[in-house]
Amino acid sequence: MKPVRTIVWDVDDTLNDLMRVWLDEWFLPRNIQVKARYMDIKANPPHKILGINLEDYLSSYDKFRLSGSYAQMPPAGAALRWFKAEGHNYRHIALTAVPLCAAHESAGWVFRHFGRWIRTFHVVPSPRKSAPAPLYEAEKADFIKRLDRCDFFVDDSRRNLAPVARLGVKCVLVPKPWNGAKGTLSEALGKIRGMRL
Repeated sequence: MKPVRTIVWDVDDTLNDLMRVWLDEWFLPRNIQVKARYMDIKANPPHKILGINLEDYLSSYDKFRLSGSYAQMPPAGAALRWFKAEGHNYRHIALTAVPLCAAHESAGWVFRHFGRWIRTFHVVPSPRKSAPAPLYEAEKADFIKRLDRCDFFVDDSRRNLAPVARLGVKCVLVPKPWNGAKGTLSEALGKIRGMRL
């Protein structure tokens, strides 16, 4: 019997549209003087584009996550459609870089929307000065290196994909304004089936 291939999925801005929702529904209504819009976000983190410091950006993101607004976000439609059509053909792991204070929100969101397919949730914590935590992995590639099997990795960050690709894992970059990738999420996920291992 042919082994089932494993996909490791980033969560935010891959399975959902966190940056867009946070910006449009949380940050901009509270900062009406900011003129930047979602398509202007050419760097992630976007604090310089928004004219704020990094700590204020992270604080706003964390407040959004913990306010109940994160829990109400819909999944990315193209991701959900892909899982419904193709999800049963693979094993799935969620791998996210959220602060530990909000990891439970992320896990709940993943299992509520994708729990039919995703059975494992792992966090490489996004550091916060106010909540130091033991460092088990410095980056997502460190976790993937420890897995017995990872065939594909899907993420919106070129910085995350590069070290994973060096491990021999097939990588899919989710198109976002900050990474320069062309096309749509549907097109990106459509590449998985054609990738040779």
